Amino acid sequence: MISKLASADSRSPNRLYVWVWLPHSITPVVAGVLAPTDRKVGDETVLSFTYARSYQNVDERISLFPQELPLQDEPIYPSDPQLGRSALALHGCIRDCAPDAWGRRVINQRFFQDPEYDLDEITYLANSGSNRIGALDFQPSPTKYTHRGENATLEQLMNAASLIESGEPIPTELEAAAEHGTSIGGARPKALLSDGTRELIAKFASTTDVRPVIQAEAVATFLADCVGIQVARSEVRTVSGKKVLILERFDRTTLGQRKQMLSALTILGYSEMEARHSSYPELAEAIRQGPWDQVSATLHELFTRVVFNVCIGNTDDHLRNHAAFWDGTHLRLTPAYDLTPQPRSGETASQAIAITRDGQRQSQLSLCRKAAASFQLSVKDADEIIDHVVSTIQNNWKEATDHAQLGAHEAQSLMKREFLNPYIFYDQP
Repeated sequence: MISKLASADSRSPNRLYVWVWLPHSITPVVAGVLAPTDRKVGDETVLSFTYARSYQNVDERISLFPQELPLQDEPIYPSDPQLGRSALALHGCIRDCAPDAWGRRVINQRFFQDPEYDLDEITYLANSGSNRIGALDFQPSPTKYTHRGENATLEQLMNAASLIESGEPIPTELEAAAEHGTSIGGARPKALLSDGTRELIAKFASTTDVRPVIQAEAVATFLADCVGIQVARSEVRTVSGKKVLILERFDRTTLGQRKQMLSALTILGYSEMEARHSSYPELAEAIRQGPWDQVSATLHELFTRVVFNVCIGNTDDHLRNHAAFWDGTHLRLTPAYDLTPQPRSGETASQAIAITRDGQRQSQLSLCRKAAASFQLSVKDADEIIDHVVSTIQNNWKEATDHAQLGAHEAQSLMKREFLNPYIFYDQP
């Protein structure tokens, strides 16, 4: 692993200005500045955030997240134990907009021809595309906003992703396409693109896939919609003989507005390492106590998503894969995303987030029933939701696999393995 980039490198500014699209606005304003401090969390430099004086005078201003960044004049540090939150080097609401595993790999490969290059947080923020998830962007200037990112075709995006995954150099003609993958989360190949007034996410197959990963997610997304879970519109396209999953972004409006998003990781105040101690009842408690809109309906929706994840074998349901919109007053669940059935050779499986308050995480519907009260549901309510999810998957299976362009053999390989694996119906460890 190459050491962190020296601050003297031209690609690593000594501070960044945070621009925000306020609710209902189509142009950003400067919210504040990120700056390195002499504090450390592990080997990472802590970044402070200070609201701009100009932002304090904006009538429509909102706190970027009150639990972390209350509106005030003084610098705010992300490692304040008085707030009862984990020690972080970067505020969670800003971290949510930073490149994740795939985006960092793209930046490392694009600029340093090494996917394992290790950079500081400001460098990753400064070198990722502006069309990032949520309503924030990062600029070297407090007065001039410059959009980073050029148009690219879907085929160019896929070719760039393939080169990045294999660790090969990015040719000049694909540099713009490569940038589309810098500001999006997750570890798998993907990119952002536009289609007229629609903003989209393209997910590509990996060279290491031994199963139809992209199409399995398409099946899951289709079935979630049948269940009644909020999801993005999706379609499967064939590009250069390979399947691509296209998802419509839900953090954008057709008018060009951007919606701020906060991950459940940020909402609960966890670091990545501590997230393994989280549970769905803890998230449900945060919904009951926090500034959430339509609490009862939100709890019902979240419980349904837990049941659905168990039923489709999505054991990668970690806290970054749950999020809420933040409008300055209320939180509201975003549509479900990254509904990715995970491979399993046998029956036994566990969820990334514990299902019960005491930490049980086996992928079994019996645990969902035990947790029902945390979601303000009776056992009868829970059974009705479980029966609805299971029967909907069974009754819409053929239509879902056709939508995903799966052949009969591939569809059969998913049923009873990832989808509705017999283990989920057990009532035992």
